[in-house]
Amino acid sequence: MDNSNDLIDQAVRDIAPSSTKSATAAGPAPERTTHLVDTINQVFALFRLNYHNQFYSAYADTELLNQAKRLWLDALGHFSSEQILLGAKRVIETSDYLPTLNRMMQCCESSHDAQGLPSPREAYLEACNAPSPKARFHWSHPMVYHAGLETGWYRLANEPETSSYPVFLEHYRRLSRELARGEQLALPNPSDDTNEKPPLSREESRQRLAELKSVLKLDV
Repeated sequence: MDNSNDLIDQAVRDIAPSSTKSATAAGPAPERTTHLVDTINQVFALFRLNYHNQFYSAYADTELLNQAKRLWLDALGHFSSEQILLGAKRVIETSDYLPTLNRMMQCCESSHDAQGLPSPREAYLEACNAPSPKARFHWSHPMVYHAGLETGWYRLANEPETSSYPVFLEHYRRLSRELARGEQLALPNPSDDTNEKPPLSREESRQRLAELKSVLKLDV
């Protein structure tokens, strides 16, 4: 992109915080929503400046623009304003094209570390590589443990990334939203997992399957 980091930073500062006066029709929401609405307005103003023709082509009228803002507010509401603005800055720095919502989410997630959270990819690798018993592992954040637990430790240990990562990502994003709403995530007591067994290796899994087929008199 032609825009330097300094120009982007200046644009972020120059966009008036009072942009919440523009129509976004975000609907009822908690106290932090007013600030987030302002942030979403700032993001769209940045995109209008940097992707001028693409922007007006994608959002041809005010109603369409407001619908997009409502969608983005709902999808990005679990991020802080700082993360959202950093995500927009990253988009502008790395892409010549107006981003999709999914791309914007990825860029916001890349700034998770500012909130003490690993990125989804880092969290996934941590969950895959954590030894058993899981409750005794030193997790970077309780959310990683819970996302791994809900995805399934066996799935993480045995299924390919193309299959297991999308499931993990879905749980991780949902837990991020719950965390932003004030819900607490705690790690289990290590003593609760004293009887936890490590996942079977691929060879052990094949052997167990062969034994099961033999018992059921199935053709192997």
